[in-house]
Amino acid sequence: MNNYTAILHRGEPDEGGFWATCLEVPGANGQGETRQECLDDLAAAVKLMLQVNREDAFRDDPHAIETELALA
Repeated sequence: MNNYTAILHRGEPDEGGFWATCLEVPGANGQGETRQECLDDLAAAVKLMLQVNREDAFRDDPHAIETELALA
């Protein structure tokens, strides 16, 4: 399990709900009526973006090597 940073915003007062982005995965965003719905939507977007990015990386170079990168 990986941890990511979600930036959660309240919607406009007349609209309600929440919207969120993920710092580590540009382009991934989510929205929902409740905080949890918003975070669930964001999690699905993050998973999809990571899958697409991985597929794109190997499409560009099918012989690429995948390895872990640990940051402290």
